[in-house]
Amino acid sequence: MYEQVSHSLLNQILTDLKPEIHEEDLRHFYTRLGANFYSIYSLFTVLYGKRDDFQRQMQKLVETMARQYIQRPDHLKESDIARGQDHNWFLSQEWVGMAQYPDGYAKNLPELQQRVHYFLELGVNMVHLMPMLVCPKGASDGGYAVSDFRRIDQRFGSLEDLQNLAGEFHKHGILLTLDVVLNHTSNEHEWARKAREGSSKYQDYYYIFDNREVPDMFEVTMPEIFPETASGNFTWDEEMGKWVMTVFNSFQWDLNYSNPAVFIEMLDIILYWANQGADILRLDAVAFLWKKIGSICQNEREAHLLLQLMKDCCQVSAPGVLFIAEAIVAPVEIIKYFGEDAINAKECEIAYNATYMALLWDAVATKNARLLNQGIKSLPDKLERATWLNYVRCHDDIGLGYDDNDIRAVDYEPRAHRQFLIDYYTGKYADSLSRGLPFGHNDKTGDSRISGSLASLVGLEAALDLGDQAEIDNAIKIILLLHGMIMSFGGIPLLYYGDELGTLNDTSYLEDPAKANDSRWTHRPRINWDKAQLRNSPGTVEYRLFSALKKMIAVRKEIAAFADFNNRELLDVGNPHLFVFARFKYAQPTSRVLVVANFDSSPQHLHLRDIERKAYFRNGAIRDLYSGEKPAMFKEELVIPPYRFYWLTDQ
Repeated sequence: MYEQVSHSLLNQILTDLKPEIHEEDLRHFYTRLGANFYSIYSLFTVLYGKRDDFQRQMQKLVETMARQYIQRPDHLKESDIARGQDHNWFLSQEWVGMAQYPDGYAKNLPELQQRVHYFLELGVNMVHLMPMLVCPKGASDGGYAVSDFRRIDQRFGSLEDLQNLAGEFHKHGILLTLDVVLNHTSNEHEWARKAREGSSKYQDYYYIFDNREVPDMFEVTMPEIFPETASGNFTWDEEMGKWVMTVFNSFQWDLNYSNPAVFIEMLDIILYWANQGADILRLDAVAFLWKKIGSICQNEREAHLLLQLMKDCCQVSAPGVLFIAEAIVAPVEIIKYFGEDAINAKECEIAYNATYMALLWDAVATKNARLLNQGIKSLPDKLERATWLNYVRCHDDIGLGYDDNDIRAVDYEPRAHRQFLIDYYTGKYADSLSRGLPFGHNDKTGDSRISGSLASLVGLEAALDLGDQAEIDNAIKIILLLHGMIMSFGGIPLLYYGDELGTLNDTSYLEDPAKANDSRWTHRPRINWDKAQLRNSPGTVEYRLFSALKKMIAVRKEIAAFADFNNRELLDVGNPHLFVFARFKYAQPTSRVLVVANFDSSPQHLHLRDIERKAYFRNGAIRDLYSGEKPAMFKEELVIPPYRFYWLTDQ
């Protein structure tokens, strides 16, 4: 088989695709294909080897990689080579990201390009643009129900606008991150339309059934993702007269990756956007890619094989591009999306650290770090050449998927504790100023998730309404505390647009019938740029947050110990209100930074004698790298004010 798709066949394929191509232009493609072909062929065989059309599909796969390599712009090929010479480039502490809806941050892509200076001012050098592709109006799921994978919605601009923006980003050293929705399409996608018209080819692109026999077998074990608004996992299509698997929403049809044509189509789309200038591709809903009767249809082995195959193919055509795994699953599962039994990431180089995010929110509500410390102990080490995406808020809800064993280990009852968190963040708890909203409530289980902007969740909105300066100060301290934790933990910190300005809940979504039943729109804001100008006015909330985060980012970039090489050690200091861990410079374990965070509303103290015994401090005179100040001490006790964090060093 290898001979059939090797040099001679590739020459014919490439000649057919682009007759004027010279073999010299293909030297890197041939080298990379040779290095990765055994893995590609093996994975494709495991997934599709029993099919009669295996050989034809294998040839089509190679054609797809070759065609996209030929179409890859020269400057991106040069970037591929440069990144290949420094495999650890993305592990640097110098990367700081921001996620945003492009039409929320700016009116469109051209206006966004005019506001690149804002990222530079803040220190952000990786920008994740949420989905911008054509979706049905009123049934878009925030851009994740795509009806054309290659066409930008005109309200954002054009493909040329995106290419210009990518060029501007790269000129300033900013990485561009784009979404690829892998698991499903809109029911208005061309493939779905053809399936609805009776095409057997395109019906095989989805999970489509004549009756309820197979769907009912799936439903026995599959959970509901949106029980409030989209109960069940199958939808009856009246025009087609068949049942379609729709795990997320009735208008999102799940793709059938047991069909190799689907894999090749989606690989082509991945490489297409890589060629438009994306440095990083966020692969949406990767945990759901493979469906199997009798399972929850998440985290299946074949889903990992698909991602490995996508990565190997991308290594041939666009090796400088990184993948983010959007898999909001348990720690024992999320770690697998880097790839198992390897040093380099075999699947995705980056994964969302949803566990850390959720644990931080628990610490804010409880004012202690008990579950945070316990949960981090359960978080496995990632691969050497992989990294976390650490975040406080994002476009989605906050899930409370803590491990029940961890909850019990800190003497909470799981169900009661989750109910406390829901009550706390929706403002039902007596001492809470939080103004979050419930999302995805499940009447069968009582489970719920939480929506809301960062500022409103930590009490800033309520404090401003009350005119309570002390509570305003506390809310600002908590926002900075949370960002201090994602900046120092190890990985790429990802800010969410508007949080740097203290943006509050936006209730205008209630006026739109297509959004009114989805409380997540309350934290998907449109930036008020007149109000954003207040970041230049000392004393305002906007100034206090923006200037503090700007300083935090600048300091982070100077701390080599914050690069991500599994160089973190969690410390048990005996104080339940404190979260303490050490970071040390790669290959220089004596060059350390001690991160100390107080989640309580009262000052706490830490015995530095215990820290010194571990040789974290040798010179005695310690200082906080973030503030530049010497922290308060009482004899050998470090005093940590309420909602304060330190990045401590004695060097």
